[in-house]
Amino acid sequence: MNRCIKYILTIRVMLTIMFSSIFVNGGAFAQTVDDVLVADAKRLQLAQASQERINETVDGTRTLTDQYRAINKEIDGLKVYNRLMTAQVQGQEATLEDIKISMDQVDVINRQIFPLMERMIDGLDQSIALDIPFLKEERVGRIDGLKSLMSRSDVSVAEKFRKVMEAYQIELDYGSSAEFYKQSLDLGSDYGVRDYNMLRVGRIGLYFQSDDSSITGIWDVDQNAWVVDDEYRSEIRKGLRMARQLIAPELLLIPVQAAKEAS
Repeated sequence: MNRCIKYILTIRVMLTIMFSSIFVNGGAFAQTVDDVLVADAKRLQLAQASQERINETVDGTRTLTDQYRAINKEIDGLKVYNRLMTAQVQGQEATLEDIKISMDQVDVINRQIFPLMERMIDGLDQSIALDIPFLKEERVGRIDGLKSLMSRSDVSVAEKFRKVMEAYQIELDYGSSAEFYKQSLDLGSDYGVRDYNMLRVGRIGLYFQSDDSSITGIWDVDQNAWVVDDEYRSEIRKGLRMARQLIAPELLLIPVQAAKEAS
């Protein structure tokens, strides 16, 4: 009987100990799970914060990379631009050097060209004075204009030289053309002063004829005077019509005096 009672008491004590252990361990387990969940939440927050920082770093790196590439492109463009500008500057420096040399030569040319132009104008003046007297006033006026032009400071040397050459070209063209124009002539007391139709044939012949063809003549080089000569009246009338382009060009039988040596 006593053994049974002891056994029962022993079993009760063991059960009490077991249940006490279960309750104690169950509370500790529950506390451990909560701690794990809290720790996981903190780790998740830390991971999210770390990812955000990583994303910000990546975005910043991409921005810097794009800026770096853009700057490199700009640098490449500036290198090309600088190379072109360097070549241009070198070309301009060479041009400036050529201009400087030309300017140094201009003074020399100016000192030489003014006497040359004066000699050319004097030669042209003498040529007109010795030539047959066609368009005398016009040609002498052109020479006077050139002489006046030489003393003008507002006209460039190039323009002065161009005018001189233009006058020479005009005189040169007279030698290969025929021309009709009107001129007043004084033929002395027998004929008086009146307008005549003038016919110039190159620089070798100068003829005149009245409108009614009653008076015809020629410039006589030997006599240095106008001479009335009706022998070639019809030919000179035909020449006048040819010069006025009223008829087609054809052969003219008119007197031509031989040139003589100028004194």
